[in-house]
Amino acid sequence: MTETTSPPAAGQESPAKLPAHEIVYQKLRAQILFGELVPGQAVTIQGLVETLGAGMTPVREAIRRLISDGALIFQGNRRVSVPLLGPQDLEELIFARQTIECELARRATSQIGVAGIEELASIDSALDKAIATGDVAGYLVQNYSFHTVLYSHAGAPILSDIADRLWLRFGPSLRVVSGRLGTQSFPDRHKDILDALRKKDPEMAALAMERDVCQGMEHVVEGVRDAN
Repeated sequence: MTETTSPPAAGQESPAKLPAHEIVYQKLRAQILFGELVPGQAVTIQGLVETLGAGMTPVREAIRRLISDGALIFQGNRRVSVPLLGPQDLEELIFARQTIECELARRATSQIGVAGIEELASIDSALDKAIATGDVAGYLVQNYSFHTVLYSHAGAPILSDIADRLWLRFGPSLRVVSGRLGTQSFPDRHKDILDALRKKDPEMAALAMERDVCQGMEHVVEGVRDAN
């Protein structure tokens, strides 16, 4: 299992300053978010201890938090797994993402400055490169980065936290589907969002975000259905 590091969230401390249990949480969270742990794949707590190079106590604490986040479920016999998404789960995720992420995009439009838009444009360029080269891991990281950086400008920490937890729910399935279909099959409405940000048009940004969410989740729904 390769190690993936999620992009630091706005205001997040550097790893060197974090306590051991938080470092382990962030590492395991990234493995879930970017699909290194496949939905339904059971792993042992001892296996995670060895993979993450950490002690049993911080690994258990990270698992406890991720179960609370809905990103892991306890299987018994010291095993945990990423939940498999069913039709009802996906329906709820689509509704929640449309509701929350469109509002975050709307709010960010009125608050983000030129530097923030330039940062998002740079992330989108890296995303384009990942799509063109078929870099699934790069696609997932840059796509997540674009959304989280955008939402950090919304001035809505509660909504941003909810959105982040939603990504933990569908991220593993997105990795499976994008690996199967290829990166070029996925939509990229980010340029529409950037255009709306530059025009300071919150409704245009919300609509572009809605299309981005819906088209991306449609692929996840199709992929999960085909897998079943």
